[in-house]
Amino acid sequence: MVYKTKGTCSQAINVEAENGVITFVQFTGGCAGNTEGISKLVVGMKVDDVIQKLEGTPCGMRPTSCPDQLARALKQLKAEQA
Repeated sequence: MVYKTKGTCSQAINVEAENGVITFVQFTGGCAGNTEGISKLVVGMKVDDVIQKLEGTPCGMRPTSCPDQLARALKQLKAEQA
């Protein structure tokens, strides 16, 4: 699934999960090192665990961030797979 981000430097997140476990994450745009690091860290983790850890993470004065947008993408993916 491709999730169009809002309020961040990244423009989109391509995310895949199987049986409640994240199998692939790739950000389009954003801070390359940070988004690549987040992607590597969450692959293999349970969707619900990542949502719980990342949801609500701000970026400076912004009320959202790339990690928060990933949590939102995962929530949408979870709803679509239900």
